[in-house]
Amino acid sequence: MDESVNRLSEIIKSSSNIIFFGGAGVSTESNIPDFRSENGLYRTVSGGAYSPETMLSRSFFDAHIQEFYEFYREKILYPEAKPNKAHIALARLEAKGSLKAVVTQNIDGLHQAAGSRNVIELHGSVHRNYCTSCNAFYGLNYIVSSVSTIPRCCKCGGLIKPDVLLYEESLDETVIKNAVALIASADTLIVGGTSLVVYPAAGLLRYFNGTSLVLINRSATPYDSRASLVIKDSIGLVLYDAVFSK
Repeated sequence: MDESVNRLSEIIKSSSNIIFFGGAGVSTESNIPDFRSENGLYRTVSGGAYSPETMLSRSFFDAHIQEFYEFYREKILYPEAKPNKAHIALARLEAKGSLKAVVTQNIDGLHQAAGSRNVIELHGSVHRNYCTSCNAFYGLNYIVSSVSTIPRCCKCGGLIKPDVLLYEESLDETVIKNAVALIASADTLIVGGTSLVVYPAAGLLRYFNGTSLVLINRSATPYDSRASLVIKDSIGLVLYDAVFSK
């Protein structure tokens, strides 16, 4: 891995406009399970009347709100999770000026917790929750500590919905346009913790026209043959060593 980390370090040092695009694998080292790996949510949840995909759909939210929130609190929320070395390294890289933004599919807010400021959240955030009637805002703690199984607005009594993208919902057009513009302008795109099989998010890579495409993921991706550098190892260790190397 040392040679690959050294190559990544050199790419970073020679770049002035880096964008990082990340998936669930960035947060697994903070003990937040992903969805599709061998130990992911879709494989480990069993015995219920509904699949995880169904329970995380908008139609299920509308029709079975209590079951949705029971599943959401137990399987999706990790309020005690802390940023790992990948998050810390990216925040450091942004502070140095070469990393311009993080584009993430994750909803856990760990990039911001580590200190990253320009974070494009494609799928929303568990830290933002809104009343479906009056649009009042509520943080994560309100959802976690709500006495009722179904959180209600303390102003109007309306139903509160997490600002996370559910199945059957569309990506926010403004967010997508922002992500496309950032990726298209980058000289280096570092992609980590994603198998690049989930669309439309994975399709963002086609807008990259820069010099170096770096892929960091434990398994192969459809873009490996197009990359300048492919590293199949711990994203936390790789990024941390590359960013903090002298």
